[in-house]
Amino acid sequence: MTTTALPDQARYSWGADEHLVVQIAEDMSLSAFFRAGAISSRLAERDIDGVLDICPANASLLIRFDPEVLAPADLEAAVREIEADVARQERPSISTRILEIPVWYDDPYTREVGAKFRDRHQRPEGTDLEYGMVELGLSSVDEFIEKHSSTPWMVSMVGFVAGLPFMFQMVDQADYAFELPKYLRPRTETPKLTVGHGGCFACIYSVKGAGGYQMFGVTPLPIFDPSQGHEVFSDSMVLFRPGDIVKFRPVDEAEYRELEAAAERGDDVYRIVPVDFELDEFLADPVAYNTNLLGALHD
Repeated sequence: MTTTALPDQARYSWGADEHLVVQIAEDMSLSAFFRAGAISSRLAERDIDGVLDICPANASLLIRFDPEVLAPADLEAAVREIEADVARQERPSISTRILEIPVWYDDPYTREVGAKFRDRHQRPEGTDLEYGMVELGLSSVDEFIEKHSSTPWMVSMVGFVAGLPFMFQMVDQADYAFELPKYLRPRTETPKLTVGHGGCFACIYSVKGAGGYQMFGVTPLPIFDPSQGHEVFSDSMVLFRPGDIVKFRPVDEAEYRELEAAAERGDDVYRIVPVDFELDEFLADPVAYNTNLLGALHD
């Protein structure tokens, strides 16, 4: 994610008869994501009759509405008014959560699947982890894992597959951020709960299925549960929300198995801590801000 200045006004366009698209900026950035989220939240708070769905994303938001209840011009006027109010906000911030996600890196499941699809990969030899290590100029897989897990990631959108989070790394982009291409051709298989990466985005595959992101490991904790059997899913069958902050924590096989069994029993194994995130403070010194932010997991 970049930190370029935002345009004075968003671009508004229509998708057929029922959708309004608000493009905050051409480039993805924390600032654009924050503005899209703020507009979405304020629009939801107004509870305008005829607005059916509000979907914020990395640098835009999509609004689905019923044109027989809400005139398009009235919707656009309301959103433009909210956009102007949000742009005047002096200290952009959100009340959100930090979620610690355990990851068994270099696991046998993603290694096996990766080996089956090397003909679709940029580097047929080795593993996806080793490819990432080489591409980023690192000296070992352990160094790669440290780079991937030492800093937090922010969920910018959830979807494509039910419950799948897209996350970008909360770092100074010029010095640190991951940037890795997807497979040359998508796989027809990806293990459930694979931690992957494509372009600038990390993700967690909520279900088993096709995919093209590089595969680094697996988490033992479900992130999508239609049955809502575990208490963490009592409010929603989807674990992540836009604005959530994720901290990956490396675990070995023994801890992976232990956490997997505990989650199946319904034990309280999810570490989720509420926090306030201040955009300007983060942009001023990402390293120091992240250190203080992640301290909440150990308080």
